Amino acid sequence: MSLEPGRDDDLPPGQRADILKERIYITFTALAVVLALRAHAVSAGEAALSLAVVVIGTVLAVLVADIVSHIAVHESLPVRAELRHMARVSFGALGALVLPAVFIGLAVADVWEIEPALRAASIALVAALAAIGYLAVRRVRLPAWQRLIVLLAEVVIGLVVIGLELLAHSL
Repeated sequence: MSLEPGRDDDLPPGQRADILKERIYITFTALAVVLALRAHAVSAGEAALSLAVVVIGTVLAVLVADIVSHIAVHESLPVRAELRHMARVSFGALGALVLPAVFIGLAVADVWEIEPALRAASIALVAALAAIGYLAVRRVRLPAWQRLIVLLAEVVIGLVVIGLELLAHSL
């Protein structure tokens, strides 16, 4: 599920923010996993399974955390609409992983080698962070230069994550 112009624009700002926030979490999680996989000689199947397990586990953890938080704050179970929103937020974040999944899937199908697939997945995830940042700031009332700083900061942080991961595996 994505936040595209003309789609989800009817959601309240808080719900749009929830969706963007979870996409950022999942994207950074996937980026860390992909970078770790790049540092180790893994097969395409191992890479696909590792990424799937971590991402699905994270999505389910986010959903459980949302439900538990709701219970703690409201002292009741979420109603159907609230539960639907929580599920949409959690599982909608998976949309950020389409390109990395395609690249790794091509490696599983022996169309591509795993190393270039993981490199392409890393690039796609940093690009996804930039896209998520754009979606977050496209309609806010900030001067253009401040919106640009937010976008650049998100991409730079993604690149720092890559740098730290590469540094950790070179030591």
